[in-house]
Amino acid sequence: MLEAIQNRVLASGDILPAKGQVMRAFELDPTNIKVVLLGQDPYPTPGDAVGLAFAVSSQTKLPRSLKNIITELDSDGFVSFGSDLTSWSEKGVLLLNTALTTKPGEAGAHSLLGWEQFTLQALKVLAEQKDFVVLAWGNHAKKVGEKLPANILIIESAHPSPLSASRGFFGSKPFSRANQALRSLGQVPIDWSL
Repeated sequence: MLEAIQNRVLASGDILPAKGQVMRAFELDPTNIKVVLLGQDPYPTPGDAVGLAFAVSSQTKLPRSLKNIITELDSDGFVSFGSDLTSWSEKGVLLLNTALTTKPGEAGAHSLLGWEQFTLQALKVLAEQKDFVVLAWGNHAKKVGEKLPANILIIESAHPSPLSASRGFFGSKPFSRANQALRSLGQVPIDWSL
């Protein structure tokens, strides 16, 4: 499946993130995963996407979705001293998009190339090994979340993009809800502070 997707992606021309970062989310040790933060696809602005959902390099101007995530993080009782989401990966958060690539300037350009099936299969394999919590942000993420086994706790909300953040992302308290779900699974909560 992955080889077929890669062939279609490569045939589509320029992609984001850079080819060496496409599978970056999967560098996280699966035994450490407690929460999967599931988004739609990489940022379409060249230089923004780094292979981790919603994360950007430290040299990048903050995308509006990430600003909204930080606003909600602060509202949910956690402290943000910065914007580097890679620290979440170190705490057991898999920063994953339903599509792992897109074309520069075109959000959602690769959503029909098979990435959603790949992402779903990867999460099903993980679910066979352990229980975890999924933060499903936006319709693409919710669609994948609906197909996961019953042992996976799903917390849905609107996408943090400027177009939908005020329609269900702001005030959804995803971070404290994820910690409550982790406690119900007998797992240690995450310090979401950045």
